Amino acid sequence: MMKPRIAILVGSKSDLPIIEKGINILKKLDVPTDITITSAHRSLKHTIKIVERYEKTGIEVFIVCAGLSAHLPGVVAGLTNLPVIGVPIGSSVVKGLDSLLSIVQMPTGIPVATVGINSVSNACLLAIEILALKDKELKSKIKNYRKGLVKDILNDNKNLKKRFSQEK
Repeated sequence: MMKPRIAILVGSKSDLPIIEKGINILKKLDVPTDITITSAHRSLKHTIKIVERYEKTGIEVFIVCAGLSAHLPGVVAGLTNLPVIGVPIGSSVVKGLDSLLSIVQMPTGIPVATVGINSVSNACLLAIEILALKDKELKSKIKNYRKGLVKDILNDNKNLKKRFSQEK
């Protein structure tokens, strides 16, 4: 098995069902990934150790998912110079808006790329695109993935026309 290139950190086990679609994309494109549960508030020392360990093992991109005050992506970004993609999780009364604002409003000098609420799939695709900058095989895989999206839309349109056609 190849060593992981992407590390996904989630703030709680309750986030795991939300990240499944993204994990499936990474599996489909055969991108080695490691997933860890940690918390910026409840297990800060553990989080620091995890980020340090990942850097030593050759992780190239972090995807960090967090709900509520959503400090985890910013903490990870403060610990590493590697790209960090933050995913706000819609786990609160305000359905993730608090998480989105916490992640997207990082101070100058500590950037976190931020995707939409619960948009783990887009975070995974962005991480793959970052890796594809220096990996021709991965670049080809992401292009083919996109071609598949086009085929899906064309097929959906074809089925729509059949379903709602006025001609009998």
